[in-house]
Amino acid sequence: MSLPTDPVANLAALIRCPSVTPSEGGALVALEAMLKPLGAEVRRPVFSEPGEADVENLYARVGTKPPHLMFAGHTDVVPPGDEDAWTHPPFAAQIADGWMFGRGAVDMKGGIACFVAALARYAEQHGAPEGSVSFLITGDEEGPAVNGTEKLLAWAAAAGERWDAALVGEPTCIEALGDMIKTGRRGSLSGRITVTGRQGHVAYPHRADNPIPGLLALASALIAEPFDEGTASFQPSNLEITSIDVGNPAVNVIPGRASAAFNIRFNDRWNAETLKAEIARRLDRAADEARRRFGRAAPLAYELEWRERPSPVFLTRDEKLISALSASIEEVTGRKPELSTSGGTSDARFIKNYCPVVEFGLVGQTMHMVDERVALGDLETLTRIYLRFLEDWF
Repeated sequence: MSLPTDPVANLAALIRCPSVTPSEGGALVALEAMLKPLGAEVRRPVFSEPGEADVENLYARVGTKPPHLMFAGHTDVVPPGDEDAWTHPPFAAQIADGWMFGRGAVDMKGGIACFVAALARYAEQHGAPEGSVSFLITGDEEGPAVNGTEKLLAWAAAAGERWDAALVGEPTCIEALGDMIKTGRRGSLSGRITVTGRQGHVAYPHRADNPIPGLLALASALIAEPFDEGTASFQPSNLEITSIDVGNPAVNVIPGRASAAFNIRFNDRWNAETLKAEIARRLDRAADEARRRFGRAAPLAYELEWRERPSPVFLTRDEKLISALSASIEEVTGRKPELSTSGGTSDARFIKNYCPVVEFGLVGQTMHMVDERVALGDLETLTRIYLRFLEDWF
């Protein structure tokens, strides 16, 4: 039985599976077929949650002894959008001018394809590793992340699985393969402010109460001053107003309600509770100032709703894991990777509760875009980095 040592072939098989969140799309079937020749024990649990789609996930393990290394990632992808806008069909895995095109090429079926190839080459060259490698692969990373990695980790841990370290194959590199490892992530907190007024005719404003000026005053207060200047390991926290909604198609009607959504990415100076308190303080101060500015008898009334679950900030300091990966990258590419906590959140936020975790994968310049693509040379190089890392780790 031949081993899946070619990352290009592995990736083509995965891209041809239209696994748009939350559909499995055949991607986990294809991945299981790659892992079986490596002697992996593969399980594909399905998790459910009221109000959410069921999601199929994959957990596979090669070996039974410690040390135990986890490779984590996702086979689900974002929708391709207008398929006619693609130079090559998004699920055809076509190759042109040294590039493979397809949804998920870099985010993140490419990372999975390379790690499978690296483990297969390790088996060819060295036999079974002196330890264990597991694959923790979800179909819910690009979705609400409710029936994916968090539940899969708890399910595996309840079955007795323990890990010494984890590598997530997200596309972490910025300009060239090997230029960045993610050793942590900022936290994320989302909310919505709503001001309720009184609807009326614009020609008779005294009979109405326009909520928009008050809402703008509250939103402005959230971004008027920096939250911090950053820390040794993290960028400054930043809050962005992501929408302002009044639901009013008429130009001659004062709306009765206005709301604004926001998201803040925060560093290790904050946690969710201290940040909520700071945001409430800013809003209360702005509401009191609005009373004086707009001649109100009482502070501006508003509602503050916290949306979804906050993602915590975290930083990995495991020297063995970081040093082994950094050395492998530098040996293969000649580049010394930057250790970074920039960017958005990832499923590493769940994994860090079980073991030290870092993220390293392909260049992410085309992820989520039309004509998402990866250089064939980068697939080979990433496979060589992962192989060198496995050799060092074991």
